[in-house]
Amino acid sequence: MELANIEKLVEKYLNADTSLEEEQVLYKYFTSEKVAAHLEEFSILFNYIKEDRQETLKKPIWLKPEIKIKKNFEWLSVAVSVALLFGFYLGYNIYQKNEQKKQFMQIKEALQMVSLNLNKGNEALYTVSNSLSKSQEAIGYIATYERVVNEASRTISQE
Repeated sequence: MELANIEKLVEKYLNADTSLEEEQVLYKYFTSEKVAAHLEEFSILFNYIKEDRQETLKKPIWLKPEIKIKKNFEWLSVAVSVALLFGFYLGYNIYQKNEQKKQFMQIKEALQMVSLNLNKGNEALYTVSNSLSKSQEAIGYIATYERVVNEASRTISQE
């Protein structure tokens, strides 16, 4: 019965489903001298664990003294925060200047378009003005022609 129980525990151990108490049962079984022949390979593993537990370090371990990293970290975080705020301030000012330049360029282009269209309108008005001047001249010629014709017809009718 005990062997069947051990085999079940070994299977659970290989699937990583054992509890600490079950692992202790396996440890006691495999470190004893009564191990079944078909389970000898596991006794090697548990004997290694037993030897590993017995190992100790002979040299002393010197721990470094605690450095005041926390205070340095606090000051560093404050300095980084100030640097970030200053960077955002400068970046925002540069952004504002670039936006003003863009707006200035847009207004300049719009005014150039207005100026160009006004110049085209002035040219059209100048053309109309020239046409009106020519038509006034022509009307003046017609009025002179009418006067001459009327005088000629009076002269002919008086004769």
